[in-house]
Amino acid sequence: MTAALLLAAQDVRITPGPGHRLGGYLARHGVATGTHDDLEASLIWLSTEDDPGVVWVALDALAVDAGLTRILADAVAAAVEIDPDRVLVCASHTHSGPEGWTGQLHPGLPGQRDAGLVGRMAEKVTGAALRLRACRGRVRARWHAGETEAVGGNRYRPDGPHDTSFGVLELRRDDGSPAALLFDYASHPTVLGPDNLAWSADWPGATRRELATLVGQPVAAFLQGAAGDASSRFVRRGRDHAEVRTLGGHLATSIARTLAAVSSPAAAAGPVRLTRSTLHLPYREVPSLEDSVELRDAAEAEWQRELARHGEDHPAVRIAQTRYEGCAMLATMAAGGRPTGCAEVPVSVVSLGEIAWLHTPFELFASLGLRIRRGSPFRHTRVIGYTDGYLGYLPDADGHRDGIYESYVTLFGPESPDVLVEHCLRVLRAHQSGC
Repeated sequence: MTAALLLAAQDVRITPGPGHRLGGYLARHGVATGTHDDLEASLIWLSTEDDPGVVWVALDALAVDAGLTRILADAVAAAVEIDPDRVLVCASHTHSGPEGWTGQLHPGLPGQRDAGLVGRMAEKVTGAALRLRACRGRVRARWHAGETEAVGGNRYRPDGPHDTSFGVLELRRDDGSPAALLFDYASHPTVLGPDNLAWSADWPGATRRELATLVGQPVAAFLQGAAGDASSRFVRRGRDHAEVRTLGGHLATSIARTLAAVSSPAAAAGPVRLTRSTLHLPYREVPSLEDSVELRDAAEAEWQRELARHGEDHPAVRIAQTRYEGCAMLATMAAGGRPTGCAEVPVSVVSLGEIAWLHTPFELFASLGLRIRRGSPFRHTRVIGYTDGYLGYLPDADGHRDGIYESYVTLFGPESPDVLVEHCLRVLRAHQSGC
């Protein structure tokens, strides 16, 4: 007999007060002036009576580095009395969250961790985790998948690679009432630009709020997909909170319609399986300081030409600006800030029946996520980034060839994507064979 699936789910507000720096944009100046919409942590604990399962901690945050991951995983694990390895800490990648939760995420970026901010956020997450045991109960799980192109796309060309799919694990109590949703989609939460100085979860937060209205107030945890080269650049019609609500509403409506349209959705049953692995990936060599400065100066000149031709917030201007920013960060690394040796890359698989979530700490390009999905032995595979650490962008071969922002700032060489994809597929195959 299949073990009954148990769920405990909680949302908690983790919004800091004003006066702290926001993370995500080199061009941003100033500190947070207040809150537009709250940043939240969503905790989803799936288990059975005889297996502790996993806890997803999904944060409205730019990233979670290894240090923050360990703090939160240890705290949540202690609260629910499971092993810390059973806790996955994931970031939505909103660019309107605090810099101080992680500090410096890249050798070419400024940033400083704020121990007070981290401590207050961890205290709130721990409080939510302590409430999980009291609300743990039986649920029925159903799997849904759908498509939408209204929220994001390839941010370099409208016809470029992009995973338009979303996946939704729907969890309902025995009486049929909604308990939680675990959903994912791949696109940068960067509708709000560097001029925004109010805390905001961007479109993932708007999606959750609209889902609460459409579906019936479930806990809705968002997992960010392979969004390295995906954003709303070519689909948005503005960079304000009204556009955030519009794009978030598009995804929420698409999800709600998918949930309602399927008369016999795919059932998913326990147990919840977890496989942890570590890949040692060499850091890249960087060009000389002289060559890097030459690239930076040429990129700055091109940015200014595009700005004079198109004005602010045109896609061509934004592409040229980010290329310049990437070259500037490369020059910083060339001046002595680059890491050496190998990175320890955590790669984790969680499965529930025929569904698998593959987690990495990267901003993966869409083509890499699609390769993993196509090669996976599971019927449904979701590729999730920004998990259990942060190792930056992992561009594909085209990205390296085209000389774009991500190819300048990546910490890894052009051979690394193939190494990672093969490792992910090996872990998925081994995980399935052990189920």
